[in-house]
Amino acid sequence: MEYNTSELCNIYADLIDVVDPIFCNFGGRSSFGGQVITIKCFENNGLIQQILATNGRGKVLVIDGGGSTRRALIDFTLAEAATENAWEGIVCYGSVRDVDAIEELDLGIQALVSIPVGASDQDIGESDLAINFAGVTFLPEDHLYADNTGIILSPEPLDIE
Repeated sequence: MEYNTSELCNIYADLIDVVDPIFCNFGGRSSFGGQVITIKCFENNGLIQQILATNGRGKVLVIDGGGSTRRALIDFTLAEAATENAWEGIVCYGSVRDVDAIEELDLGIQALVSIPVGASDQDIGESDLAINFAGVTFLPEDHLYADNTGIILSPEPLDIE
């Protein structure tokens, strides 16, 4: 489904939070949306791998990677697993790599920057918790919508009427 965050902001101005404009689009989908699943980890992507191996239909993985630009939390292998498991997208408060290959996948990915150095695959981190970055608090089961204009968050699902 295509989402237009500008139009959603016009319709639902009192319901949504707008994420600070610090992210870039790296995925093959220019817009995506779904129910939020949260992870908090730092320069380790083992927990991300576990979550992306589950059914992601209608879901967006939101990762608090501490804003690290030293190691990429998302790479082609993880993005491919997300695609195979029907995830709508990923928002990563951290870095990605393999950007040319990731751009070919039918997956939305918003992250801070790209870097060629990969993260450790240790299972260090937490999931299903409130996380805060880019001026908003992301709660599990919130609804997130992203496009090339920005990212918005809502406690309820939004429809363009």
